[in-house]
Amino acid sequence: MTGSNTPGSDSCVLCGASATRAVAVAPRDDQVALCDTCAGDEADDQHWRCLLSSMWSEEPAVQVLAWRKLNQLRTEPWAAEALDMLYLEPEVQDWAEAGQSDVVHRDSNGTVLAQGDTVTLIKDLPVKGAGFTAKRGTAVRGISLVPDNAAHIEGRVEGQRIVILTEFVKKR
Repeated sequence: MTGSNTPGSDSCVLCGASATRAVAVAPRDDQVALCDTCAGDEADDQHWRCLLSSMWSEEPAVQVLAWRKLNQLRTEPWAAEALDMLYLEPEVQDWAEAGQSDVVHRDSNGTVLAQGDTVTLIKDLPVKGAGFTAKRGTAVRGISLVPDNAAHIEGRVEGQRIVILTEFVKKR
């Protein structure tokens, strides 16, 4: 495994948390240690601020992971600013971009969706685990695309970050 963000070999290379597991950074097989939070996409935006320090790692695999996550979060002002500051060597940049998904997200009308778009819900959607229903006509601004699933996007509704099926939205 490559180096760590903090002293100790069992620390997450992005946030420094313990209880890590080895994760391969595609398309190469370089292994890094990530905590369960950083290995998934369920963390809140505050957690991902750890990228502000880990993006400066000397390890190319860590730089690739930081660039990819910042790219996903680029609708957040702090992430866009960090992404603008981040410089990757050309071969590392190619590696980071090569792992990006070629998945195309489309709304209910077949219109291509992009990171940061605004969409409108076309039907009432009960939000599991949150105890409310997202109403038809609700605008969801600054969506995030789920990189490995063309049927899912993420956005904030009533202050809650939720996953939304693309078949229930239309691009504004």
